[in-house]
Amino acid sequence: MTDSTPPAPLLPRVGCGAAIIEDGKLLLVLRRKDPEAQHWGLPGGKLDLYETVADATIREIAEELGITITLTSLLCIVDQIDRPRASHWVAPVFRATIQTGTPAIQEPHALADWGWFPLTALPTPLTEATRQALAMLRTGAAR
Repeated sequence: MTDSTPPAPLLPRVGCGAAIIEDGKLLLVLRRKDPEAQHWGLPGGKLDLYETVADATIREIAEELGITITLTSLLCIVDQIDRPRASHWVAPVFRATIQTGTPAIQEPHALADWGWFPLTALPTPLTEATRQALAMLRTGAAR
């Protein structure tokens, strides 16, 4: 007997992230997992069902780095469309500040490293979402 259940439709997934800048330096994390393993990116993650984007961003960064953040404004919305891999992510990216804690890797299976980097000397390679957010940050289009 064959399974006649049609495959689930491909739908965009929802991610989130935050640009945290202190003393002119941007907080980035080095991903261990695909997609974009060994790429530096903004901290963040994906939404859970019935979770607001703001709550997900705060939760994901606490889970990844053990810090509490405050979201200060919406920087941009990243559209990451990868047709060859049948992947589409939409991710609001916020500006944020650290309220409590010092960043430290809390999920070593997902993140290899973290660091503060001057906007003029960022590590490479960067994730696609981070490149898009940086373009908005640099143009000042979202203040």
